[in-house]
Amino acid sequence: MENKILGIHHITAIAGNAKRNYDFYTKVLGLRFIKKTVNFDDPGTYHFYFGDEVGSPGTILTFFPWEGITKGKQGNGMATEIGYSVPDNSLAFWAERLNKNNVTINSTGTRFGEKYLAFEDPDGLPLSLIISNTSDNRKPWETADVKADVATKGFHSITLTLKTVENTAKVLTDILDYKFVGKEGDRHRYRTDTVENAAIVDLIEDPKAANSVNAGGTIHHIAFRVKDEKVLMEYREKVVRNYLNITQKIDRNYFFSLYFREPGGVLFEIATDNPGFAIDEPVDEFGKNLKLPAQYESNRSQIEAALPVLN
Repeated sequence: MENKILGIHHITAIAGNAKRNYDFYTKVLGLRFIKKTVNFDDPGTYHFYFGDEVGSPGTILTFFPWEGITKGKQGNGMATEIGYSVPDNSLAFWAERLNKNNVTINSTGTRFGEKYLAFEDPDGLPLSLIISNTSDNRKPWETADVKADVATKGFHSITLTLKTVENTAKVLTDILDYKFVGKEGDRHRYRTDTVENAAIVDLIEDPKAANSVNAGGTIHHIAFRVKDEKVLMEYREKVVRNYLNITQKIDRNYFFSLYFREPGGVLFEIATDNPGFAIDEPVDEFGKNLKLPAQYESNRSQIEAALPVLN
């Protein structure tokens, strides 16, 4: 299975205020702040990484917090909801905690027999907490307020909204080796059998979906996980054979990446496990210091002066 897609590696979204974004994901949801760096293409903007203790693939949520960016619009050709796996009997805790922090719960119910609770982050990014039918033995990050018996364990699923699912489904099955699980209403579920968790992609078919606007509170891209660069380049050849445009290999310091846009319009990435987040600082120092790509290190003082203060 090591030469296959291993589920979700990370998900990257856009926020409108760095401090608000940091506070919500660390203080309300209780994720670990694992890396504070900058956007490789815009070093005057942070790139935040949140996850478990070590930034395990399948737990990594990243943000470009562009200060003052306008709010985006969920719609066609976009990943439109992030699902987190949480322990049995934890949804009552989360409902109380979200209410206490003035977070509106949009809906509760079941999907494919799994209980969920749906809400939005301060920028309007749709999130859901899901009690998985599959055992999830991943070790969560604990905080003083969010203990292991209720803490998020990492991703459960990602949802894409499309006017028609056919061509996107073919990418999932023919290129990424996902398998069709079933259909519930307008939700089509696909899953990889290479991993137990962070393994699900849901496609919502909505022929009347408005066009999406990728800005604040929306998902920029979803990254699928592979073991190493050898497997990464094998998938590049597979994408090319299916007549889709794909980038050359890109070094993102903590992983190597390829990017391509699937036919429905969603930006996909394939990312490696190696070298990981401990390449530039020890695990116990994660998130404490601003880490810069080598090409920006000589401009550290100017970059630090331009970035918002997090306190």
